[in-house]
Amino acid sequence: MPNSQMTPGIAPGRLNPDAYQNNFADLHAPFDAHEAAVAADRCYFCYEAPCQTACPTEIDIPMFIRQISTGISESAAATIFAQNILGGMCARVCPTETLCEEVCVREVAEGRPVEIGRLQRYATDILMVSGVHPFTRAASTGKKVAVVGAGPAGLSCAHRLAMLGHDVVVMDGRAKAGGLNEYGIAAYKSVDDFAHREVDWLMQIGGITMQYGKRLGDGMSLADLAAGYDAVFLAIGMGGVNALSADGEDLSGVVDAVDFIEELRQSDALCEMAVGRNVVVIGGGMTAVDAAVQSRLLGAENVTMVYRRGKARMAASVYEQELATSKGVRIIYNAQPVAMHGDSAVSEAEFEYTTEADGTLKGTGETVRIAADQVFLAIGQTLEGAPDGVAVDRGKITVNDVGRTSKAGVWAGGDCASGGDDLTVTAVAEGRDAAIDIHATLMA
Repeated sequence: MPNSQMTPGIAPGRLNPDAYQNNFADLHAPFDAHEAAVAADRCYFCYEAPCQTACPTEIDIPMFIRQISTGISESAAATIFAQNILGGMCARVCPTETLCEEVCVREVAEGRPVEIGRLQRYATDILMVSGVHPFTRAASTGKKVAVVGAGPAGLSCAHRLAMLGHDVVVMDGRAKAGGLNEYGIAAYKSVDDFAHREVDWLMQIGGITMQYGKRLGDGMSLADLAAGYDAVFLAIGMGGVNALSADGEDLSGVVDAVDFIEELRQSDALCEMAVGRNVVVIGGGMTAVDAAVQSRLLGAENVTMVYRRGKARMAASVYEQELATSKGVRIIYNAQPVAMHGDSAVSEAEFEYTTEADGTLKGTGETVRIAADQVFLAIGQTLEGAPDGVAVDRGKITVNDVGRTSKAGVWAGGDCASGGDDLTVTAVAEGRDAAIDIHATLMA
């Protein structure tokens, strides 16, 4: 967060040391054995279960819950991991309230779903803590696949390919694997270095080599990879950031929310994280919520999220919006940024109220200024460094339903690819499905 600590009003150590540990504790405490048994007992074990259909990775949810209820939680974890090798992280960050739990029969009938996410965490944690990896590699195929990007899609693809007997080289520009799981989600959703531990556990399959500090366009081209490997999977994410296009966006104190979240996730001392007294977050997605809530948890006195459209259009779920307000975040809907004001550092953020008709957003001419010594921009990311030779449409690599790009021998998945929601669980599904298609293609 460049220059943040040099900006008046932005400072570290706003809270006493104990407060940081309490504020950034696990968002949802894990089940103990009794709690898991009670929660599992509420499941009807539906035939053609709507929860399974709603899961992007198509986990057999009734099966794994039945396995928990009969005391074989390790088997439940294996059921989960067979479809979603990052099932542990997805149990923590997946918006279950808009996926499996939203369509749970108990939710529809009673307004209280089976707690599928927490049950999934219970089972996966047991197996991962045991150190056991439930899968073994097939005999070597002699094929070598390059995976560019060590985020959820890349890791999922690499694991499935390795399990099928291929040798996989995963390349990533950062110093750690995990992608958004490691760098881009709220710290209270993934405590105790879980993202790193999950990668170590996943690597037990064997056959996967990690290469850090390597990215496309930085001495490495897609043409070189295609020539040197039997197949290539692109999971390069969305590294660019949308511009605010408002006066004053270059003032000190106006920073990208993704950078703030990354710095916080990698911090070993939260009391040293600088935060303003008056924080404004521009955006309506999960990144905006994570930045806003964590600003409050770091000790910001006033935090305001501002979204240009109405509540129903907000990308963040109602649950996440309510989480933000429960932490003291104020949300202003239907207001778009006009300008950031200040001398060298931001002191106010100006917005124009909006109306929406037939999908068209219009300004009303009425404006409001909000005191701000720190402004986080969470207005979306863009594809950065799209490789030559693959078709791109609407800012994403064009793929079919199994991840094939327009270039033979090259697949893509995750946030960088067209189709699907930008969710960890969706990325895992896309990486897995691409790996299965890569395997079928290489072995044909």
